[in-house]
Amino acid sequence: MGIKDQFQDKAQELKDKAQKAQQGAKEQASSRSQQAKAKKSQTQQQKDGVRDEIDDSWD
Repeated sequence: MGIKDQFQDKAQELKDKAQKAQQGAKEQASSRSQQAKAKKSQTQQQKDGVRDEIDDSWD
């Protein structure tokens, strides 16, 4: 195996590693986004519940 082949193999290895890292980062960002959306929805439901309680207490 020549030096050129070694460099090409190493370049391909690094390219594959970078693609895997990028995919992992995308998946992690997607997961965080979904968690944030769920938390926002939960918070909104809690706000609505508090508003309902306040409205009921004023009646």
